[in-house]
Amino acid sequence: VLALQGAFAEHRQKLEQLGVESFEIRQLKDWDQPKDGLIIPGGESTTQAKLLNELGLMQPVKDAIVAGLPVYGTCAGLILLAKNIEGEPSHRIATMDITALRNAYGRQLGSFYIEAPMKGIEGNIPMTFIRAPYIESVKPGVEILAEVDGHIVAVKYQNQIALAFHQELSDDTRIHQMFLDMIK
Repeated sequence: VLALQGAFAEHRQKLEQLGVESFEIRQLKDWDQPKDGLIIPGGESTTQAKLLNELGLMQPVKDAIVAGLPVYGTCAGLILLAKNIEGEPSHRIATMDITALRNAYGRQLGSFYIEAPMKGIEGNIPMTFIRAPYIESVKPGVEILAEVDGHIVAVKYQNQIALAFHQELSDDTRIHQMFLDMIK
């Protein structure tokens, strides 16, 4: 779990609930440990991108994802994975063929909670949106997993899953399980 900033502890708790060992990636030597997948948490994407670059992690992370390492990004993680952010140059991981809109739902006061369906999971998923992005468009090959109010909020592309919401803030472990199943 990338642990530079944001909700990394919550993701680790979900993995622990599912009986999966995890470790925090805070610097390049952490990255060199054997791993089966990577979770990029929500938080502040600009700060995370800056730290990824300063710590020499950006290129190794990107190279590993391109080579097939499964990755799961939430909120800021989605922004870091997106090839395009409306009106911004790419200084991110940029491995997912989507265009995202940062803070699409507004400021902190625009945060909200909803339960909605997600492709591949039975029943509704709890979705907490905090200064969340949404996905404006996807390229061929990107599978749309969930939409809320006409906006794309969850996608899968090759070995990558990205969510605009913070599912790790709920008691639900089904999306983490979906990610673990993708790793298998």
